[in-house]
Amino acid sequence: MLRSSRLVPALALALGLATVLPTRAAEVVDLPVKSRVIESFRIGSDQTTFGSLEFVGGLEMTSSQMLFGAVSAIRFRPDREQFVAIMDTGHWLTGRVTRDAAGRLSGIADLKATAMLDDKGRENVPKRVMDAEGLALRPGEVLASYEGWARVDVYPDPGFEQSKPLRRLSLSMPAKSLPANRGLETLAVAPASSPLAGALVAITELARDAKGNLIAEVLDGPRKGVFAVKERKPFAITDGAFLPNGDLLILERRFSFAEGVGMEIRRIPGDSIRPGAVVDGEVILSADMRSQIDNMEGLEVVTMPDGAVHVILVSDDNHSILQRNLMLEFRLRD
Repeated sequence: MLRSSRLVPALALALGLATVLPTRAAEVVDLPVKSRVIESFRIGSDQTTFGSLEFVGGLEMTSSQMLFGAVSAIRFRPDREQFVAIMDTGHWLTGRVTRDAAGRLSGIADLKATAMLDDKGRENVPKRVMDAEGLALRPGEVLASYEGWARVDVYPDPGFEQSKPLRRLSLSMPAKSLPANRGLETLAVAPASSPLAGALVAITELARDAKGNLIAEVLDGPRKGVFAVKERKPFAITDGAFLPNGDLLILERRFSFAEGVGMEIRRIPGDSIRPGAVVDGEVILSADMRSQIDNMEGLEVVTMPDGAVHVILVSDDNHSILQRNLMLEFRLRD
């Protein structure tokens, strides 16, 4: 960087913009991606309906760039093509999906990774500090939750890729006592028209309260406060997103050497989420090694132009040659 760039922070401070600019520009890495279309969810079967969901299509993605992978969460922009994702290596991931003439997923384009900046504007910080797991978008904000050092940080939108956090949300849950590797996992924004009135909800992966339920919290809005989600052993919660009607879908995964990987999606009635409540709901999709799944970590809800509600899932390959980067798309039948 040119020496004259040292004047930028001082000038930004004078303009009241210092909190938006990092100490130095974070490196942006282009990620070439090859996509293989997944036509059937159940291996060796043409079945398309699974509980409340209908399989639309999917992708298995690979890249020659070793940085690609470890995706923890994904959120789509209003155009339903552009997306923001995070990797638990402490990176932002941006790109867009492409579709064929029938509207099915056909590939990933313009994929870029950028190192996330800590509260001092530094990149490439140790994973225990920047283990990003949850992601949410609100007007003017990109929010990320972290394990290890449990917190929810707020970044500017646009500009989050090159900014340190603008602020940090306060937590009523016992953040300092959350498990280092099973803590804050999910961030989801409720619809403005729901009883939660656009509030941000955070859910832990496997942090239990005194009664053995999973700790969660409504971080703002009229129902701000701590609640709990009933645990469904042996599953752990990895992500969630709200439906347009205010119900919450949560993605859960399990793993054992005897049975391999498994996943399920549970639908939590939105009106049940309130301080002090223990919420539970119907399992609307369950899958195991007989289906095209892996270490499923991200869930997003997208309303299509025709009004159909789609559920998009992504996997975390842990940068392992034994695992896959998947994107799966379903249509909610009801």
